[in-house]
Amino acid sequence: MEIAVRPTLDALRLRLQALRRLGWREALPVLAAGAAFLFLYWTPLQTLLRDWWNDPEAGHGLLLGPLALWFAWRAGVGEKARPQALLGVAVLLGAVALRYVAGLAAELFTLRASLWLALVGLTVFVWGLGQVKRWWLPFTLLALSLPLPALVIGALSYPLQLQASEMGAGMLAWRHVPVMLSGNVIALPGQSLFVTEACSGLRSLTALLALGVLIGGIWLRSPWSRALLVLATIPVAILINGVRVFLTGFLVFYVDPELGRGFMHFSEGMVMFGVAFLILGGMAWVVLQLERLAYRRVVPGRAAA
Repeated sequence: MEIAVRPTLDALRLRLQALRRLGWREALPVLAAGAAFLFLYWTPLQTLLRDWWNDPEAGHGLLLGPLALWFAWRAGVGEKARPQALLGVAVLLGAVALRYVAGLAAELFTLRASLWLALVGLTVFVWGLGQVKRWWLPFTLLALSLPLPALVIGALSYPLQLQASEMGAGMLAWRHVPVMLSGNVIALPGQSLFVTEACSGLRSLTALLALGVLIGGIWLRSPWSRALLVLATIPVAILINGVRVFLTGFLVFYVDPELGRGFMHFSEGMVMFGVAFLILGGMAWVVLQLERLAYRRVVPGRAAA
């Protein structure tokens, strides 16, 4: 633990010393830019933090936001970083225009997207486009932490509800449970299961996508491997949600109808998400072994780190 922590503490010490060496003339533009940023984006930032705290659909932002800051700090600024003022100003102007239009329309997602775009613009202005590429993981995590618009959630949730209902009903029939499916309603003898929007699996899909990006960014090297892992989260999330609907119906029919609601239903969802996470981790391990095998073939006589 001491070996792992010491480089981070040394880097922190060096950066604090560099900040203390800045004179007021050098620090004034930084402070002015920070004040202007807060003035323009205080409202979207405040509402974003509020939704992270209060909205279950956006709660993953409480993890992704701090992680994005940590990974950006850990990656640091590249040695070849060079300011690209004109490109940075162009991106910032686009972000401010988007902020103005979103404010007129009172559309939160676009308002928050302009906040993300402004962070990209500031990075390009100060360190160049290469630094945005260096910080691809923090910027991607921040983008995934933005709550989706209600219109998009509604459009995605209903097909996922129907898919989960069909899969659950099919598995119940396979286990000889009398079942009748009507849309997102699974009729059992004496009971009916409603696969609601909260049970559509969209929340677990969003969280698994973020985990796929995070695991790929930490473990894997190839962009193709990372993209493959992220794409694999979609069928995993759909399958796990279908199994969850099946287990709920199975327990309601054979054990106790109360197992289909309340704390037990919530706990079942948490357990299934844990299973999905383990499956995703196992897939990442397999892809990592394939990457190491390919590396050994490209560079004979050397083992991947």
